[in-house]
Amino acid sequence: MSAQTARAFWITQPGAGAIREEVLPPARSDDVLVRSLYSGISRGTETLVFTGRVPKTQYEAMRAPFQAGDFPGPVKYGYSSVGRIEEGPADRIGETVFCLHPHQDRYRIPGSAAVPLPAGVPPERAVLTANMETAINAFWDAGPLAGDRILVLGGGVLGLLTAWLCRQVPGARVTLIDINPARQSASEALGIEFALEVAETADADLVIHASGQPQGLAEALRHAGLEATVLEMSWYGDRPVTLTLGEGFHSRRLLLKSSQVGRIPAHRQARWNYRRRLGLALDLLQAPELDHLITGESVFETLPAVMTELARGHSDALCHRIRYP
Repeated sequence: MSAQTARAFWITQPGAGAIREEVLPPARSDDVLVRSLYSGISRGTETLVFTGRVPKTQYEAMRAPFQAGDFPGPVKYGYSSVGRIEEGPADRIGETVFCLHPHQDRYRIPGSAAVPLPAGVPPERAVLTANMETAINAFWDAGPLAGDRILVLGGGVLGLLTAWLCRQVPGARVTLIDINPARQSASEALGIEFALEVAETADADLVIHASGQPQGLAEALRHAGLEATVLEMSWYGDRPVTLTLGEGFHSRRLLLKSSQVGRIPAHRQARWNYRRRLGLALDLLQAPELDHLITGESVFETLPAVMTELARGHSDALCHRIRYP
């Protein structure tokens, strides 16, 4: 394979994918050529994209940086790539970088889109960067305060990262709820209290929902205290969600709020931009305990089969990492 070609994972049609060879664009003066070391699968969003469940009204909003093709397919999608610069300005050759790029073994991009990893962040862990950005946004949207009783429903990567951030608020008591007991070890490794179900006396100041299941959101509303906030992190694609808002939702004056990484919250926009948020995400990944969130790894050539297994729910992995030769 020449330096002008690459192999990339494409969703060829809903529920099917393939690795295709493609020609790299010509180099421009500010471009770098990155050879991939690892990429991470953002399980919730990518499996919905893989199965063709992006609503037509969200086609533009759900476009990822450097995406090729269109929903529902063929489309090249993904946004958590870590690699090493092989071509570009002399002072950047050999740099290990993060990029919001689809799964591809090498790619040519503007140098500004290749963000150097901090010295304390190994490339193997840096695949969590995009998830950490989402968790930061959720933390900002939720606004936890000192001493809050906080419930996080859903022990996937996003739930665990958001709970980990909330745990660092002074005096906050954070409990992660997940029906899967296998999530307990990762939760405890991050210093987060774990439970299989919510105690009836929860009366939480803040409830964060990240299970991806509509019934989880209903559960979140049930356990929010008077005038509490329920933050919805789950994205359901084209699935409808039914809620019983005729119970205590109004009498307890609950606030149901959405969170999505595509926009920086209004109260942060005066001083924060996407690059500054990405830098914060990378700095936070210097914490070695976050390695417990990466529980699966496969080689790039097997990615079509891996995505099929993840979409069918046959894998219990948290972050599934892809390794490149």
